[in-house]
Amino acid sequence: MAENTTCIQTTHVGSLPRSERLQKANRQRQEGTLAEIDFQKILAEEVQNVVTQQVEVGIDIVNDGEYGHAMAQAVDYGAWWHYSFARTGGLELIEEGNPVNEVFRSTPGNLKYTTFGDRRDWTKFHDFYATELDLGNDPDRSFPVATSAISYVGQDAVASDTANLNTAIQAVGAQEGFVAALSPGSAARVGNKHYASDKEFIFAWADVLKEEYKAIIDAGLTVQIDDPSIAEGWDQINPEPSVSDYLNFIQTSVDALNYALEDLPQDKIRFHLCWGSWHGPHTTDLEFKHLAKTLLSINASAYSFEAANARHAHEWKEWEKIELPAGKVILPGVVSHSTNVVEHPELVAQRIEQFASVVGKENVIASTDCGLGGRIHPDIAWAKLRSLGEGAKIASERLF
Repeated sequence: MAENTTCIQTTHVGSLPRSERLQKANRQRQEGTLAEIDFQKILAEEVQNVVTQQVEVGIDIVNDGEYGHAMAQAVDYGAWWHYSFARTGGLELIEEGNPVNEVFRSTPGNLKYTTFGDRRDWTKFHDFYATELDLGNDPDRSFPVATSAISYVGQDAVASDTANLNTAIQAVGAQEGFVAALSPGSAARVGNKHYASDKEFIFAWADVLKEEYKAIIDAGLTVQIDDPSIAEGWDQINPEPSVSDYLNFIQTSVDALNYALEDLPQDKIRFHLCWGSWHGPHTTDLEFKHLAKTLLSINASAYSFEAANARHAHEWKEWEKIELPAGKVILPGVVSHSTNVVEHPELVAQRIEQFASVVGKENVIASTDCGLGGRIHPDIAWAKLRSLGEGAKIASERLF
């Protein structure tokens, strides 16, 4: 991704609100009542619409809204991950014995994810999570299990993703495009009944997902690696581990990702770090200062992270202590998915200027904290993106 030369560029993390037409088409496709050719026509038209909307509100580096990652309802926090299930062979649903549903108590040197419902923040605020949090589905929903060697079978799906986005970019004259794809570490959080070790399983996912990364880049687009597990996984280790133990635990995921990115052009790779996009207290989020070194060790040219919400907005100052490698840029969130309040453009500009003051104006591309689709009302999501574009213009006038 190119550095800024005349202004602050804008982008977002990926997921955008799905239209009711697309949600209906996804439901009909699942039910088998909509022919595939008709579904693909609707999908292409909706991608065209969402790219047009992005350009209209001031987004420079656009995507397909992750419309190829199916959502059949308005509230959905998991499409960024669930999409991979249909693109991977060797997975199946089993009635009993899914390791994902097993509560686990970690010990020093022996860390392992517990269940989603046994997260430390979720148990600390049990009544809130039990009664107030709307995830659109059950957090302990059925997840597939690897029962044989996994393989990539999503060639047609990723070809559709890239073709639809490229067609839309050309039609509206957008500056640049990206497509989101899952990381090996996050993908490997499904159950495993085939591979001998967690490490072997994660590296198997690296071999699978490298095909998707390469297909996106070969189509002339940037691939965004979505890997909440690097930060968000901290909360799913119970009890709380030492920071050093946790960093050792996630290193396997980092190594597998870098292995998957070998031989791919670094300037066509961006990485997204987040602490989970659900609207919860997030009191158990691991501080960014502990993750910065790991983040920058990932073979990408651009790094996206949360920086606008109430739990992480203060952490921009950590970049005073961090040396951003030459040729790298950051994509800090300057508007957030975590509140319905629409950020004032002046606040957006101030946040951009804070980061510019510590890493240089050339190296800051203004973004969102996380995906907006499935998390906030569509009208609010688009208002936030418009404010992002307006704030970037204000900052550009003052910085360039």
